[in-house]
This record gives sequence, C-alpha cells and structure tokens, in this order.
Amino acid sequence: MAEAKRTKVDELALERLLGLESSKIGFYSDVKQKVHELEAANLGLRIKTGELQAVFNAISDPVVIYDHEGCVQHRNRVAPLLFPEETVLGMACRELFHPQSESDPMNCPVEQALHGNNSQISFSFSSGDRDTRYFDVTATPIDDLNEKTRALVFIRDVTDKRLNELQLLQAEKLSSIGMLAAGVAHEINNPLTSVAGYSEALLRRFRDEPDLDDDNRLQDFKKYLEIIIRESYRCKGIIDSLLSFSRKSDGAVGPVNLNGIFNEVLELVRHKARNEKIELREKLQPDLPLFMGDASGLRQVFLNLIMNALQSIDGYGVVEIETTLQEDKFITATISDSGCGMLPAVLEQIWEPFFTTKAVGKNVGLGLAVSYNIIKRHGGEIFVESKVGKGSKFIVRLPL
Repeated sequence: MAEAKRTKVDELALERLLGLESSKIGFYSDVKQKVHELEAANLGLRIKTGELQAVFNAISDPVVIYDHEGCVQHRNRVAPLLFPEETVLGMACRELFHPQSESDPMNCPVEQALHGNNSQISFSFSSGDRDTRYFDVTATPIDDLNEKTRALVFIRDVTDKRLNELQLLQAEKLSSIGMLAAGVAHEINNPLTSVAGYSEALLRRFRDEPDLDDDNRLQDFKKYLEIIIRESYRCKGIIDSLLSFSRKSDGAVGPVNLNGIFNEVLELVRHKARNEKIELREKLQPDLPLFMGDASGLRQVFLNLIMNALQSIDGYGVVEIETTLQEDKFITATISDSGCGMLPAVLEQIWEPFFTTKAVGKNVGLGLAVSYNIIKRHGGEIFVESKVGKGSKFIVRLPL
C-alpha cells in the first residue's frame, strides 16, 4: 500500500513539474513565439522609423507636422535654422503664419489642412536684424485612424527667385524708360537745333552790320548769343550721346575709337559728378590706334564701370579714367575711384548675374555680369582690385 501511494505522489509531482495540466507547455510556447514576433516587428519599426527620420531630415526645405490642435508635433533639422522660435515643439501655428491674430482660417495653411483642404500660400518673414525673406508654403492634411486630422507643411525659401523677379521687373522698367528717353531726346533735339540756328543767324547779323555794335542797348546781345549757341550745342552733344546709348547693339564689329567712347560716356555722367561734388580726372593717351569691336557694347561697359565708381563714393571723392597703349598689342582702360571699396567675399561674386550690394530697386545687379561677357566677347580681360575704405580699380585690356 505504501509503495503504491508513493508511486501516485511521484506522478502528481511530475505533472506539476512539467505543467502538463491544462496544456501549459503549449500556452507558454505560443506566448514565447508571440514575444519573438513582437520583438522582430518592433526592430523593423525602429529601422523604418530611422529611415523615415533620415529622409525627413535630408529634405533641404523646412518641413513641419502640426497636430490636430495646430501645434508643432515634429520638425526636420532645417526648420529651426530658419524659424528657431516659431517651430519649437508645441508652438501654435499662429506664431509663424498669423502672429497678429489668434486664428486666420482663410489664410493659414495649417488651419486649412486641419479642415481637410490642401492649400498653397506665399508669405514673407523677418525676425530681428535679418532681412525679409519670402517663402512658398504647401500644406497637406494627414488623416489619422482616430479621426483626428494633422497637417504636413512644406516651406520653400524663394527669396532669391523673388528678388530676381523684382530685379527683372526693374530691368524691364528701365528698358521702357530708356525707349521713352530716346523718343524725348529726339523731340528735344529738334527745337534745340532751331534755337542754335536762329542764335547763329542773329550773331551773323551782328558781324554783317557793324553799326549794331554802336547801339548801347545791344551791347550785351552778342555775348548772350554766344552763350546760347555754346550751351545749345552742349545739350545737343548730351542728347546725341544718349541716343547712341539707346540704340540696341546688334553685335556688329567695326573700327572703335576708345577715347571717343570715353568722351561720350563722360558727357553723360558729368552732371552727376558735378552735383555730388566728385572730381572726374581724365588721362586719355592721345592718338590711340583704332581697333575692331562693338562700339555700342563697349559704351555700355564703360558707362557701367564709371557709374559704379560714382555710386561707391559718399561725399567728395575722385574718379580717374586712364587709357594707355601697351606694347602695341593692347589698349588698357583703367577706372579707379576713392570710394568705399569691397570686401573679399563681395569681390568673389561681383561678376554673377543679379548680385548687388544695393537695396532692391536701386540696382538690378546685371551691369558687371553683362560687362564681363562683352569684354570676353572682344577677346579681352577685365580685372578688379579693391580695398575696403580705400576704393576700387577696374582694369580692362582689349587686344588690337
């Protein structure tokens, strides 16, 4: 009896030890399998999350995700570079898009997206001492399973594009003004010719009739007529130079007198130099040989360079223009000024189209780029030397 009872106890202990009752071994095996599957799925999710975060951060434009309440939930690495305070996690969309009002459902891209609408807007942004920058925004709704919509917002910096558009608009405006100025110059030229012609006729009458000199009432007339004739022809010279610049360059090559081109350009800019108390010094080597080139294009080059020199001077200063013949192979033209000079970083960019250090609307930023191309087209070279506070010197070498 005792032996049989001991055998029965051992069997129960073995069942408890092995967990055979209620199929516990199969249950734990299923649980272990599920744990392994969950760990594998979790690892896969972490890998995918890392990949998506890498893609998110690799986007070169700011990307921000707003939650269903319009607050920043995620942002890529570029967003805080442009909007360090406005895209802090938890920050409301109004901080960036409508800081003056609590809500702006008609114009806020985030609020539009939270209502299920795709939207595109443009806005400008300035913060602290930074210049105003321009942005295009695209907002897309994200539909979550919990029936709460979030907003995915892409922000693209289009400042350079917008400034180029404004500069092109300014260039077109200046072109239109140029055409109008040419027409006005033609209209002014005709009455000036009459003024000069009739003044010369009156002066000839004084020469032909010596008795008129004996009339005290007319003793100043001869001097006045000489002044009228001189100033009329000076005006005609300015207008003729203006008309020369207004003509489009067709790239035609012909004999070019470089000193003659400088004389035409200086005739146009003397009034600006005189008004701003800037001294123009000319050192034009006489008897320079003619060379083959596009006279109209070269007029534009040297007008750009001299105008830049004048604009670099604030107050009294000096602009010096010099031409020389070198080794019977090159003609060198040098335009130097006592202006503000340029930093090395600016010197590296001055030949690029649309680069300008002046305010928008003051300068298009095409002058030096166009000048560079014209000189290269002539087989020549153009150099610049500049020191901040000392002035700049532009050197143009043209082959004979």
